[in-house]
Amino acid sequence: MTDERYWDDAKVGDECVTPAVTVTEAMVNAYAELTGDFTPVHVDEEYAKTTPFGTRVAHGLFGLSLADGLKTRADYRFLPGMSLGWSWDFKLPIKLGDTVHVKFRVGSMRTTKRDGWGIVVLPSELINQCGEVVQLGEHRLMIPMRPKSNAAGEQA
Repeated sequence: MTDERYWDDAKVGDECVTPAVTVTEAMVNAYAELTGDFTPVHVDEEYAKTTPFGTRVAHGLFGLSLADGLKTRADYRFLPGMSLGWSWDFKLPIKLGDTVHVKFRVGSMRTTKRDGWGIVVLPSELINQCGEVVQLGEHRLMIPMRPKSNAAGEQA
């Protein structure tokens, strides 16, 4: 199933692995331009060589942004809803040339007081080409429920 899912279509334990993307110098530079974060470890190779990383690394929040974007390209995705927030940790650096993907699952689900909406919590891992988890956390989303049918059998 590759169509976008309603909240009702999900089950706790459902898992997905997203497509992968390779982090390029151009991407990191564009992120620096977009955010105004020109910290030298991200944009200056000579400086970065003097750091414990030994080379340039991507911004931590760039990794989170990649994780969020990759989920939208997964076979398992939801109808557009509302992001309620992230809990996210940076474990290892993301270096230029790393290829990352996301593995996520439906960790929990609950209904809400808001009619027609439910909440899913998606524990997620951003994983590099070596199988190392570089970032991880949870994304909380409010997702629309499947419309209820009326007595005539039509969608409400």
